Amino acid sequence: MALSGSERSNALIHLYRAEVARMTAYRVRLDTTTNWAVGTTAALVSFALGNARIPHYALGLAALLNLLFLWMESRRFQSYRLIEHRVRILEQGFMTEAVDPRRAAEGWEAKLAESLARPSLPVPLADAVAVRARRNYLWLILVIYGGWFLKLELSGGFPSGAAAGSVPGAWVVALALVPLLGLLYVSRRRSPEDPG
Repeated sequence: MALSGSERSNALIHLYRAEVARMTAYRVRLDTTTNWAVGTTAALVSFALGNARIPHYALGLAALLNLLFLWMESRRFQSYRLIEHRVRILEQGFMTEAVDPRRAAEGWEAKLAESLARPSLPVPLADAVAVRARRNYLWLILVIYGGWFLKLELSGGFPSGAAAGSVPGAWVVALALVPLLGLLYVSRRRSPEDPG
């Protein structure tokens, strides 16, 4: 069933409004996940440093939770970028055509139809993780490691204070640095979707 010109315009206007609303909702979801990570980090680091009876390895829970939040936020970022991509197509094509038909993007209808018929995420998960790690999570993880090093100094010196059972402190520190080094490596990945 072919739509008339006014029906087509109406449908595109409603699609644009819906996609902008979805984009706003996903932006809020991104911010919410970041807020969870910041609150969790602040609470667990403060709790561990404020109580001498809390073992230093309790801060590992904060790091694990932040990695979980990073994964969640990266998935949300992928969806956000898909919606943003559609909004951009509508702005470059339909909206520009409405204002100045000479400046409308070529082939925008086909791009939009393809995105709606076969949605594919414009940002791979590895790139999304790198973007979100650079913007938020690398800094939160560094705060956790800073709190951990301070806790070790306060509770028995570094690295001997890191001992866990029969495992020497130097081994625990070496093992604990692996996730940090991995996150540093991943965060260096540059995505063409996010040059900043």
